[in-house]
Amino acid sequence: MTNLTNSQLQNLRSRLVVEKAASEQRLASSEHYGFSASLRDESGDLSAYDNHPADAATETYERGKDLALHEQEELHLSRIDAALTAMEEGSYGTCRTCGSDIPLARLQALPDSLYCVAHSPRQDISEHRPIEEQFLAPGFGRSSMDEHEDGYNGFDGEDAWQIVESWGNSDSPAMSENANVSSYDEIGIESGEADGYVEPLESFLATDITGKHISVVRNREYYNYMEHEEGDHMLEQQ
Repeated sequence: MTNLTNSQLQNLRSRLVVEKAASEQRLASSEHYGFSASLRDESGDLSAYDNHPADAATETYERGKDLALHEQEELHLSRIDAALTAMEEGSYGTCRTCGSDIPLARLQALPDSLYCVAHSPRQDISEHRPIEEQFLAPGFGRSSMDEHEDGYNGFDGEDAWQIVESWGNSDSPAMSENANVSSYDEIGIESGEADGYVEPLESFLATDITGKHISVVRNREYYNYMEHEEGDHMLEQQ
């Protein structure tokens, strides 16, 4: 038996009746959220293969949203009907799982509730995640070879991203991991990493086809090399 008074029970019944009428009205006025007609009729297209695929994608997205709203409304209506049936049977206000009284405060907040807080069937949060996420962590998935113990130093997924990133992205210097960046050219992942050489010296020293005649290419790496006193200033004479 429930511990609700007749006045409390009548007040909750009145609220459920009003909510049921409002839910039925929403379903009727929206023609069950547009599901009384086909997607083709709703879009007005003569063909399911539109010249503009984005239009079809928008209609599909809206259809999915309508489906979610429709299911939510029908679930709410079925919960109201179950609560009204429980009132007729005299079991309203008692948890269907453990048989304990449902607090009045909970019933006032959720008049269609038939369970106490501890046994509410919708309190479990699903931990199911899309399988694609297994390939998104770490950032370069299984294609990044930097962490491998075999010392792999060939072209990998990170290198591929660096090439793509060099053409620009939505980041700004303020979002860079490096706090000392001064231009957009420096915000990329390992933007200062040597490309095509290991030691700075290798980027500006060149030889001819015979390997005997050495020349110096005075590029940016060369001037950085000299500025930091890493090289022999006798190179300036060549």
